[in-house]
Amino acid sequence: MHLLNLGILAHVDAGKTSLTERLLHRVGITDEIGSVDAGTTRTDTLALERRRGITIKAAVVSFPVGDTTVNLIDTPGHPDFIAEVERALGVLDGAVLVVSAVEGVQAQTRVLMRTLRRLGIPTLVFVNKIDRRGARPDAVLRALAERLTPAVVATGRVTAPGTRGADVVPGLGLDALDVLADHDDALLAAYVEGTGAVTPGRLRAALAGASRRALVHPVFFGSAVTGAGVDALVDGLTELLPPAGGDPAGPVSATVFKVERGPAGEKVACARVFSGTLRVRDRVPFGTAGREGRITALSVFDHGTDVRAEEVPAGRIARLWGLPDLRIGDPVGVARRGGEHHFAPPTLETVVVPAPGTDRRSLHVALTRLAEQDPLIALRHDEVRGETSVSLYGEVQKEVLQATLADEHGVEVTFRGTTPLCVERPAGSGAAVEFNGADDNPFLATVGLRVDPAPPGSGVGFALEVELGSMPYAFFKAVRDTVHETLAQGLHGWRVTDCAVAMTHCGYSPRQSHAHQGFDKSMSSTGHDFRGLTPLVLTQALRRAGTRVHEPTHRFRLEAPADTLGALLPVLSRLRAVPRAARTHGATCVLEGTVPAARVHALEQHLPALTRGEGELESAFDHYAPVAPGTTVPERPRTDHNPLNRKEYLLNVTHRVDR
Repeated sequence: MHLLNLGILAHVDAGKTSLTERLLHRVGITDEIGSVDAGTTRTDTLALERRRGITIKAAVVSFPVGDTTVNLIDTPGHPDFIAEVERALGVLDGAVLVVSAVEGVQAQTRVLMRTLRRLGIPTLVFVNKIDRRGARPDAVLRALAERLTPAVVATGRVTAPGTRGADVVPGLGLDALDVLADHDDALLAAYVEGTGAVTPGRLRAALAGASRRALVHPVFFGSAVTGAGVDALVDGLTELLPPAGGDPAGPVSATVFKVERGPAGEKVACARVFSGTLRVRDRVPFGTAGREGRITALSVFDHGTDVRAEEVPAGRIARLWGLPDLRIGDPVGVARRGGEHHFAPPTLETVVVPAPGTDRRSLHVALTRLAEQDPLIALRHDEVRGETSVSLYGEVQKEVLQATLADEHGVEVTFRGTTPLCVERPAGSGAAVEFNGADDNPFLATVGLRVDPAPPGSGVGFALEVELGSMPYAFFKAVRDTVHETLAQGLHGWRVTDCAVAMTHCGYSPRQSHAHQGFDKSMSSTGHDFRGLTPLVLTQALRRAGTRVHEPTHRFRLEAPADTLGALLPVLSRLRAVPRAARTHGATCVLEGTVPAARVHALEQHLPALTRGEGELESAFDHYAPVAPGTTVPERPRTDHNPLNRKEYLLNVTHRVDR
């Protein structure tokens, strides 16, 4: 039996979930085709998804195609839920990118295709809605080549587009030969010798080989509503995409990409098995902290449902019970390389405001469970103010969080206004040291740290400029871990990044005791001493280096009627958007530039009125830019013991430490 783990991706409303329903009906999993409008789709199982008509959570459903079992993962199309897409990408063997024949290439389409190509995931393109009025299959094919990648090959042509009778005539044209010859020297040689040497079968074989290596992207046309072109797509899944690999006899290696709760509230993890075989009652390592647990139950997806299994071999997607501490992204068994983020992290933040009478404990439990399912919402608790903040991609996600808390957890909340999630970067270098035994140092520890700027995107580095053997390793680890924790809140309260921290001094009091008595920690250094002193030293070094606040900035592409440019430019200026390039194609103008992330939503709201409803905006996170001179530097309330205020910090920490 062959396996294929397939992702369905698209810009919102391109018809992705409708195509999933058509595929399930075509292969015999469902007797009736579910409707997004009616809320009867198989993969949109949440009540909120059915009510709003959008996919919020990735869902898995399995079906057979010949001798291949396809695990289809339906992912959200709205950019506010890009985190769900990111988690799915790590478990895919291939993908189908759905594009509307009416709307064409849209903002999210470009983001998704760039990522799929960067990761080398073999991808088919399905141009949907050829039966809809306004369908432009030929124009969309040209747009795919111009705006996504020139390595696209049409596998057929559309007849009667824009009508209920729209259909697809299969076949590869001469344009396919031109594209494929760039990736197949033998095919190019046959073409040069004479077109007669290139048979349709030879051309199709070349397409399959190049598609499985993600060098070209076959384009199918069709309609999820009428079923036109869907048979050809189903055949293409197994012909043009590579099967799942992995050695069932190898060491166990799986990755968790989804966490949910079962009927009894138990934690259930979905994981792709890349190597080895998971078995019920096996003890397996998981996570990154050396934890172990016993698998109590397993299930696999099969013929439209999930069924219990005693073992799950490499290549399959499994649901796991018995590992309650599992988190999204955790490895099970041997960790794989390549766990980096494929999309930008959230760049917005809001404070959750409980409604009058809301039980705060219930709210905390509900938010914690939501964070299990989506770690990127990054709960941030401010115990002093009694507030909890969450990170966001956009306003729709905020609405969904509010509805989810009410519907699934019975907790009513509102939110404060959305603010950008800034970062701080060192403006220069700074160093500080505190010595063990000094009068104003209440900790039995010596810590010296230097902070230097590092290149953008490098994160936080930690290095030792002292001998590793000069004190117990546990104390070095305490300093390193506390450095990372402390840098979560810089001089202005934002996360400090792109810096290199070096430990320049160290010292400790060896284990001591009074005569004829046991260990006395009032005379001997412990990890508490190093964890307590490090924030004071690091904050002092940061003060001497200085930090500068940077705000998240998006790159944008705005397409609008050329005669609306005069109305657009003043609004872009007010929103601090900076056009970098402008070009005109006939009656259409295209502007490209940058805009602060906090202003993107306002730009989206202004656009319809400024462009007579014809403007199209796509934006994506690009970089962090220094807060503009003359504007107020944004401050973020602290949630730690505030090492910026030594007296307040020592009062809190020394009261907490058992001395």
